[in-house]
Amino acid sequence: MSVRPWRDIERRKCRKIMVGNVPVGGDAPISVQSMTNTLTSDAQATIRQVNEIAEAGADIVRVSCPDVESTEALPEIVKHSPVPLVADIHFHYKRGIEAAKAGAACLRINPGNIGSEDRVKEVIKAAKDHGCAMRIGVNGGSLEKHLLEKYGEPCPEAMVESGLDHARILQDNDFHEFKISVKASDVFLTVAAYHALADAIDCPLHLGVTEAGGMRIGSVKSAIGLGSLLWAGIGDTIRVSLSADPVEEIKVGFDILKSLNLRHRGVNVISCPSCARQGFEVIDTVEVLEQRLAHITTPMTLSVIGCVVNGPGEARETDLGFTGGGAGKNNGMVYLDGTPNHKLDNDKLVDHLVELVEKKAAEIEAQKAEEAEAGDASVVAAE
Repeated sequence: MSVRPWRDIERRKCRKIMVGNVPVGGDAPISVQSMTNTLTSDAQATIRQVNEIAEAGADIVRVSCPDVESTEALPEIVKHSPVPLVADIHFHYKRGIEAAKAGAACLRINPGNIGSEDRVKEVIKAAKDHGCAMRIGVNGGSLEKHLLEKYGEPCPEAMVESGLDHARILQDNDFHEFKISVKASDVFLTVAAYHALADAIDCPLHLGVTEAGGMRIGSVKSAIGLGSLLWAGIGDTIRVSLSADPVEEIKVGFDILKSLNLRHRGVNVISCPSCARQGFEVIDTVEVLEQRLAHITTPMTLSVIGCVVNGPGEARETDLGFTGGGAGKNNGMVYLDGTPNHKLDNDKLVDHLVELVEKKAAEIEAQKAEEAEAGDASVVAAE
């Protein structure tokens, strides 16, 4: 594969913080996160959902802590979580203190409703004492009253000023393990605010278009907003906000990162929209393939193209490929590592491709394990 400099994104330089054992910012991979929608006070239900989100690939999971019952349940949830947890705090600063004591890896506070500077200082002390990071989470829909009076409406300047004002409080109290988000439901407002914030401070940025909507429109808005920012090199961790199963947020988040060549997880299926030239039922086939391959986490590409117009060209660029030979013909071609390998009847297509993907994934993982073992051995020898 040739070098393609036009595909490279130069990420904004910023300092790195740790959210539990997950690095955010600096040269760390862009992390993907989501949020539970269970009652946090129901520890078992929340643990189940945290695990579902983590299994989908989440690096970080956020849980809401609106009451004492939630922070009381948090130690049990933290104990059984495979990923670091962020405690979402609104209105009641004491919940932030309790969440830090309960083992949260990060505290998310909203400048618009957390309260006075003295209350923020108490939360900072708790975060310091218990090794928590913090996120200053500015929302266009809950800006401080004085900023709305100053600017007349939510705008990029107001959102950035809110974030920077609270960042100064943290910095004045010698606390630097923080990231900032400036989210709005409006894509233009969100993007403009993040661009201004990226120029104003060197901390990591958490990206999101908040209240983006349901599965379809929310995915589109997030792809436009987050995609344009990530393309500009802005963003260190992302959350796609959907009125949908949180697992879907993780899937869309990784799809956005994959489309920009920023991070890869699982099988990237490249498929055509289908037309009268298709040699097999492309739409149904791809739907089944995506379901059957959902368990694969090893990054790889699979092209599934209905005819020979673009099929061979796409297959040359993917790890595995299948191209239909023509309408009504059961003579599709299977490509391995970009090279035509063997023909295949359409009725065997799905099972055969799943088998090939699983086999390649196993080979890749075995090679990774072998390389890691060799690396460990060289380190021991050097010592």
